[in-house]
Order: sequence, then C-alpha cells, then structure tokens
Amino acid sequence: MPKRSFSRTDRLSAQFRRELGQMVHEAVREHSLPSASVSDVEVTRDLSHAKVYVTALMPERSLEVVKALNELAKGFRQQLGRMLRIRQVPELHFHYDASVDRGEKIERLLREAHKQDAAIRAAADEGGGRDAPSIAAGARSDDAGADRAD
Repeated sequence: MPKRSFSRTDRLSAQFRRELGQMVHEAVREHSLPSASVSDVEVTRDLSHAKVYVTALMPERSLEVVKALNELAKGFRQQLGRMLRIRQVPELHFHYDASVDRGEKIERLLREAHKQDAAIRAAADEGGGRDAPSIAAGARSDDAGADRAD
C-alpha cells in the first residue's frame, strides 16, 4: 500500500475548509453579516474539535461575524455530517484570523520605511551628500567596527 503524503486530519481539514467556505459565504448573505471567508481549519487528531479561522473584510466588525458563526456552528456541523458521511464530525469553533491584519500592518510599516529612506536619499542628493545623514554609510561604518576586537 503506497504511503500517503497527508494524514487523515490534513485531508479532512482541507475538505472542511472548502465546504465551510461555501457555507459561510451563504450564511453571510442569508443573515446580513459582514463579508467573511474561511482562511484555515485545524482538526484535532481524534476529530472531536475543529478550529475554523475566518477573516473579515471589515476587521472592526470581526467580533460580530465570529459570534454569529459560532451561533450557526451546530447547523454547519449537521450539514457537514450529511455531506461528508463521516462517523464523527468535529465540534466547530470559529476564531478570527488576525494574520491578514498583521500582514497589512507590516506592509504599511515597510512602505513608510521606504518613503523615509527615499526622503533621506533625496536630501543627501540635494546637499551633495556631505551634510545629510546616509543610512548606507552608517551601516558600513558599523560593520567595520564589528570586525575589530577590543
């Protein structure tokens, strides 16, 4: 028998993510909830519990979405049981996935750092490079000092 590349819980997690994604999409429309999507599902080995991570288009209303989805979890679980025909369907626990928000924050910080770097370089170019601070020159002088032993 060939060895499978994914464990049963991984395969079920992927299947739950697909099915719950559709169910959440329908629930958002039916219950006038803020737009949300399923980003990941983690299933315990014994299939007793599943953490369902959702992202919301409007992060400020994420608590409302998670609360509503947790209230609808029993119905989702019943639907999954009928669709997938597995003996035990895990209890669903919805959580907000803040990784998208963290990613956007990091991207914003990187853009700001890039703008500041461009402003410093522009100031250095205007001043002939003598009076304006240079990040590259500062990094080179720090590197040279690190090589010396005290």
